[in-house]
Amino acid sequence: MTLQQLKYLIEVAKHGSFNAAGQELYLSQSTLSMSIKDLEEELGIKIFLRSNRGLTLTNDGTELLSYARQVVEQADLLEDRYSNRRKAQANRLSISTQHYAFSVEAFVNLVEQFDADQYTFTLRETRTSEIIADVREFRSELGIIYLSDFNERFINRCLDESNLTFTLLFEANVHVFVGEHHPLAGRKTLKPGDLTEYPRLSFEQGTVNSFHFAEEPLASLNHKRNITYSDRGTLTNLLTHSSGYTLATGVLSSEMQSGIVAIPLDVNEVMRVGYIMHKERKSSPLVQRYIKELEACINNSTLVRRH
Repeated sequence: MTLQQLKYLIEVAKHGSFNAAGQELYLSQSTLSMSIKDLEEELGIKIFLRSNRGLTLTNDGTELLSYARQVVEQADLLEDRYSNRRKAQANRLSISTQHYAFSVEAFVNLVEQFDADQYTFTLRETRTSEIIADVREFRSELGIIYLSDFNERFINRCLDESNLTFTLLFEANVHVFVGEHHPLAGRKTLKPGDLTEYPRLSFEQGTVNSFHFAEEPLASLNHKRNITYSDRGTLTNLLTHSSGYTLATGVLSSEMQSGIVAIPLDVNEVMRVGYIMHKERKSSPLVQRYIKELEACINNSTLVRRH
């Protein structure tokens, strides 16, 4: 058994087919299939069930996948920590964030100002559970999430269990985003009942579909029609070309300035947006610079309550 085989297993399980995983890894389907077959023979188990609909993990395969992820994550941590550690850390920054335009803007501003000959910067717009995992496992130095009265107790418990801290950046009232031609676009304020007949748009949270991990406030409210997506570009298209709506801070990104309006929602709900960090990790100068860029972007908005 090799570390590479375990990485192949994780990728095949993620995509549900050898072909899709091969495209992601730039490997042939036969190479991946043979690697998994060798692993099955070595361990004496059946990892996948094959059918016309694709691959399905067996019970043994599910258990092996869990162990494989742990081994690969620990190997990545070892490599990150000890492979030219001091030199790499000086010009290395990794951020995980929910889908906020200001976090991307701050990242871009930092990149434009950074004039070193060599650096490695990473920005991951991803799911809430993965942000927490990234910071917990030291894949990211900082993560950006939001808290509300509804999810705060649950998220804080997750943070405590992961040895993470939350620092508030700003508070904002809940706003409804709709396209400028939406039937509700001309309203000054809205109530939750006004939204009942329209599709709700929300970022997809994967297999961890708890309401508490949702990026949008009031996730527990029942909706007859729901649309999920995975990136802000898709959200912009959905808002401008459908009757859907989403809930957010009210801060419109530059690509959303045209054709989209933000309307205050009349609810007793406040979004508290901030960053999480590991208690055992001292913030680097680059992290501190990124935080200052975040604060600068936030200060340019009139729709937030500054911390």
